[in-house]
Amino acid sequence: MSARPQPPSRYGAGFWLTLVVAALVVASVLALEVPGARVRALPLELARMFARFFPPDLDYGRETVIRAVIESLQIAWVGTLIGAVLSLPLGLLGARNLFPRVGLMVKPFLVAVRAVPEILLAIYFVPAVGLGAFAGTLAIGLHSVGMLGKLTADVVESMDVGPVEAVTACGGGSTAVVRFAVLPQVLPEIVALWLFRFEINLRASAVLGVVGAGGIGGVLLNTLRYRQFDKAGSVILLTVLVVLAVDALSGRIRERLVRD
Repeated sequence: MSARPQPPSRYGAGFWLTLVVAALVVASVLALEVPGARVRALPLELARMFARFFPPDLDYGRETVIRAVIESLQIAWVGTLIGAVLSLPLGLLGARNLFPRVGLMVKPFLVAVRAVPEILLAIYFVPAVGLGAFAGTLAIGLHSVGMLGKLTADVVESMDVGPVEAVTACGGGSTAVVRFAVLPQVLPEIVALWLFRFEINLRASAVLGVVGAGGIGGVLLNTLRYRQFDKAGSVILLTVLVVLAVDALSGRIRERLVRD
C-alpha cells in the first residue's frame, strides 16, 4: 500500500519571500521617518505645484529652450558615440567565452566605471575642462563605456558558439573569430543597445546642466531659482516632447534591428 502524498505546505518559498520583502519595506519606511501627514497631503501639494507651470511661456521656449534642447541632444549623441566606440572592444575583451583570462580583469573594470553616476563624473570634469557641454559630454561618454561594455560582454557570452568553433577549426585566429563569427551574430543587438543608451543619455544630459555641464538642465535651474514657473513650464514641456519623439524613433529602429 503506497503512502498518502503529503499536501503542499501553505508556507512555501513565495510566502517567505513576500514576508521578507514586506519586512524590508516596513523597516525602510521606519528608518526614513516618513511623515504620515505629509504623505496624505502630497497629492494636493503636487497639484498646486504643477498648476504654477501652466500656461507655459512658449515665447521663452522658442527663444531660449530650443537651443538648450538641441545642445542636450548633441551632448547625448556625442557621448553615446564615445561610449559605443570604446565599449565595443572592451566588451569583446570582457567576454569570458572569448578571452577567459582578460575577461576576469576587464569585466570588473566595466562594472566599476558603470557604478559611478553621470552627475558625479560631471562634477569632476567641470573643474578639469571648464563649464559647458564638453564636461557633460565626457561624463556621459565615460559612464556609457561602463554600461555598454558590460552589456556587450553579456551579449557575446550568450551567443551561439557554433560559428566560433567552425572558424577556429578552419585555422582562424582571434581576429578572424571576432570578424566572421562574433560580430555578425551580436552586432544588431549591440547597436540596439547603443540606441537605447542614447535615450538614457538624453535624459541624463537634461540633469547635468544643474552642475554646469551644459544642456537644458541649466536653463531649468535658472527658471526655478528665480521662480519663473511659466518659463520652467516651457522648459519641461519641450524637453518631454523631445524625449518622447526620440524614444519613439529609437524604439522603432531597435525593433527593426532585433527582428532582422
